[in-house]
Amino acid sequence: MSHIRQALLETGLTIRRPEELALRWSERETRDDAPPWEIFAVLLATAILGTAVYGLTMKLHAGTAAMLEGALAMPLSAGAAWTVAFPGLYILNSALGSKLDFSTTALAALITVAFGSLAMLASVPVTWFFTLALPFEAIRWLINIVVFAGVGFCMADVFSRTMTRLEPNRGTSLRVTWLALLTVIGSELFYLSGLFDFSL
Repeated sequence: MSHIRQALLETGLTIRRPEELALRWSERETRDDAPPWEIFAVLLATAILGTAVYGLTMKLHAGTAAMLEGALAMPLSAGAAWTVAFPGLYILNSALGSKLDFSTTALAALITVAFGSLAMLASVPVTWFFTLALPFEAIRWLINIVVFAGVGFCMADVFSRTMTRLEPNRGTSLRVTWLALLTVIGSELFYLSGLFDFSL
């Protein structure tokens, strides 16, 4: 139980110092303050919760059933995008000479996704307010596009800082390419799942 409690406390670093969390994990064999393995489960649960709540908020205009569908579709779509894009990151990174092991690369990506989900969770009041105050399809589109763009920018910053801290001498082209791939796949899945259907 103490490991789960420690993992929950470590999750705070996802917002404040994500690169420090990843670095302590990568040096876990030589450090006494390495995060426990449970950090993966806690970050995954954080990502699911944040995206589920935001998906529910995206469907406020369409009623209870649609809200529940949104709460399910959002984490499934985001999870599928991450699952499809992640192997490419690890394989290409290793092929280009990276010394990061699988778990460290996975943690860096998972930190980024969890950070994005927390940013979406923080955006819920804004989306909620404008959805109720200005009940127009164009406004719903605009608000959600702004939120997704802002969250995407924050995720790119977190991922770049984390990977730079882990491997300071490596370039950024692969990181940018992976983030672009994740964005394209995620956008397609969000659209196909009906999350951006804001008509009544």
